[in-house]
Amino acid sequence: MTTLTQSDVTASPHGSFPEQSLVHAGRLLRRWRREPEIMVQSLVFPTALLLMYQLVLGRFLTASAGHASIDGFVPLVAVTATMFGAMATGTSLHAEAESGLLDRWQVLPGYRAVVPAGRLLAECGRTLCATVLLLAVGAALGLRWHRGIWCAICAVGVPTLLVVGFATMVMALAVSPAGSKIVELCSILILLGMFFNSGFVPVDQYPGWLQPVVRYQPMSVAIDAMRGLVSGGPVALPLLYTAVWSLGLTVVFGRGVIRGYRV
Repeated sequence: MTTLTQSDVTASPHGSFPEQSLVHAGRLLRRWRREPEIMVQSLVFPTALLLMYQLVLGRFLTASAGHASIDGFVPLVAVTATMFGAMATGTSLHAEAESGLLDRWQVLPGYRAVVPAGRLLAECGRTLCATVLLLAVGAALGLRWHRGIWCAICAVGVPTLLVVGFATMVMALAVSPAGSKIVELCSILILLGMFFNSGFVPVDQYPGWLQPVVRYQPMSVAIDAMRGLVSGGPVALPLLYTAVWSLGLTVVFGRGVIRGYRV
């Protein structure tokens, strides 16, 4: 069970809203480093998944798609890591809600909204670290940054953009009464999304009736934007669709976050 320690209390001094949000984000990042489930789903599992995809399926999918499979595998695994990492922290958040930790945060001095804001910042930091690691592993496996280092740096921000909306959804679900069950259901949907996206095989190789779903689902548009920045291809529209998905999820589930955190 998660407990509120004296260090947690003293880690939230009076200050501006951004300062308190950064303090809370730093507290979460330090704590996540000691939680094996989050570290495994954020770093270990994505790295192992990328290696497995490339070593087992790389040659076959390269021959069938006509381009290097690693160009799609790295964005696919980066986006998947973003979502699975958020699900792991969602489970942790539900435990905090059940233990009463979130209620105790309400009586501490400071802005109440720093708790969800700090968690969003921490999710962005976790996503950045995981994406940088996967790009480095991808480069070792043959990924080439055809558009240069600056576009590759911009590509790191694509999963971070998506995680804002996705983490908002996870937080809203995690603080709901049936949080743990809904989070588990979302994990199953993400697992299905791993096999129905534009990073696994080209969209035109799916059945015709399924292609629009695959092409515009949130994982595919983020994968396309990241792949365009790293390996070449369209960037503007996929990036716009990614931003629309993130904004839409934030708007739809933001009210649930506000209600759950009582901000």
